[in-house]
Amino acid sequence: MRTDAQETGARNGHHPHSSSTESWDAEAQDNNIVPLTRDQAEKLFGPEVSCPSRVTPFRVVAAQMVLSLGATLLWWLFYKPPGDAALSAFLGGAICWLPSALFAARLKAKSGAETIMSWMIGEGLKMGATIAMLVAVAYWYKSALWLPLLVTYIVALKTYWVAMALR
Repeated sequence: MRTDAQETGARNGHHPHSSSTESWDAEAQDNNIVPLTRDQAEKLFGPEVSCPSRVTPFRVVAAQMVLSLGATLLWWLFYKPPGDAALSAFLGGAICWLPSALFAARLKAKSGAETIMSWMIGEGLKMGATIAMLVAVAYWYKSALWLPLLVTYIVALKTYWVAMALR
């Protein structure tokens, strides 16, 4: 059984259980946001909140490259025969850091005009480049050793976690 208010709302196109009548207006709420002052932010989050981050996208890419080269050296030293293992490891690392470098360069080119859609497009391009590189290695490098390739890729990929911890 409906109340008079529900009946009036239903006639006007408003349904009692629809999200449009019970939801808040996100745009109106966003306009009421007051940013924190530096002192307020430091009280809430600590004094390091106003310091710039030591971790930049290019430093993450550099760390990925260093880890990839280190892993390549380890595969060269400890795998017999070392040639295909080291090259596979190097390619695995490159499959991680090259798309990341492209993404970082794209971020730098945007220079403050970033939007959520821009980040999504960048991530899509990064994933596409990663998949394309994996397919290219599988197609053209028939003697690829997948264990060194994938282990090095995963090691380089985990650099993001280290970067987040250092932030």
